[in-house]
Amino acid sequence: MTITQTATDTRMFWRFWFSSTVSRTGSNITAVALPLVALSTLDASIFQVTLLAAASQAAWLLLGLPAGVIAQKVPLRGLQVSMDLVCAVAMGSIPVAWWLDHLTFGHLLFTALITSLATVLFEIANATYLPALVSKDELTARNSLISATEAVTQTGGPSVSGLLIKIVGAVNVLVIDSISYLVSAVVLWTLPERRPKALPHVPMGALIREGCAFVMRHPVMRPCVIWATVNNFFTAALMALTPLYLVREAGSSPTVVGLVIAADGVGSLMGSLIAGRLSARVGTARAIIVSGVFGGALALVIPLTTGQGNIGFFIVGNAAVAAAVVIGSILTRTHRQVESPPELLSRVMATVRFISWGALPLGALVSGVLADSLGLRPALWTVCAGFLLAPLVLMTSTVRKLRDLSEVRV
Repeated sequence: MTITQTATDTRMFWRFWFSSTVSRTGSNITAVALPLVALSTLDASIFQVTLLAAASQAAWLLLGLPAGVIAQKVPLRGLQVSMDLVCAVAMGSIPVAWWLDHLTFGHLLFTALITSLATVLFEIANATYLPALVSKDELTARNSLISATEAVTQTGGPSVSGLLIKIVGAVNVLVIDSISYLVSAVVLWTLPERRPKALPHVPMGALIREGCAFVMRHPVMRPCVIWATVNNFFTAALMALTPLYLVREAGSSPTVVGLVIAADGVGSLMGSLIAGRLSARVGTARAIIVSGVFGGALALVIPLTTGQGNIGFFIVGNAAVAAAVVIGSILTRTHRQVESPPELLSRVMATVRFISWGALPLGALVSGVLADSLGLRPALWTVCAGFLLAPLVLMTSTVRKLRDLSEVRV
């Protein structure tokens, strides 16, 4: 590869990075604003707020597996741009409906579902596009950079959101998210198209089964998928309970809610910064287990928060959980991108996300049921204790015997 080619590839990666960063900043602002719209503007119930969180992730169950085949059959850049535009229109419709005095909870729920469906296709295309931009040797570093950037947006987005909500109101803040999708679409359009190789005329079901079979028969990917599923289930449950608990149990303002949720971004940033060093020192497999035990143990301090005076417990526990999850996510994602056959990559990514991210809406719904039946505080204790199950999955699998995930090949 020539110096000119390397410089061109680097510029393309930074455009790719910038578009994702802008879009995710807006989305992280919405992560605070959308449930607060339901709570403050529409006076939604506990179950309605958790149902909204579930709808925001439900598409991984509805579209997760077909998304891998779709991403393999259509141009990747065009798919990402199209999905950005869908999200921009859907999210922008909420402030318009509110300005016209026609906003309903059903509208919020429908918008959450539509953006969820578009996000599934975008994320699968995005994850498949990245290995085409960088070499295998750079994947871990680039994945770490993307995760670090996501962490910064997770920190800044909710913090800024809390302040903006206080100034202009939760509904008006959603305009920013709509604009962020438009900016992302424009920047992505400047990247070269990645057209898929022609696939044989095989039924979609057969292609999906092939991707699923590869993941489920793989001695390392299979337990890692279960690990991710457990983590995602309890992460979604915690995310759904967080604004409810902070507002109704701890008496927090929108600004404080934004700052506490931002701790998730701080933890994610810490995890992304140490993932490479930790894995180099102890190995990728051991790094996931060690960080998981650490994060799961500190998750147990979250329910010790009872008011503004001890909000630090929630912040520390939230950050620790996020750091552990991000370390594992970076290392397992890089392993899949490197070890999967190129012709199966999009289907492998889709299979993993269908299973693991499909747990997100289930976690949000279960947290709502627990909160309704047990109360917010007992529900929070139950959810936080669940994070210790994730490292237990790996300690009872093939991964326990490995130093590095790549030691086992198929």
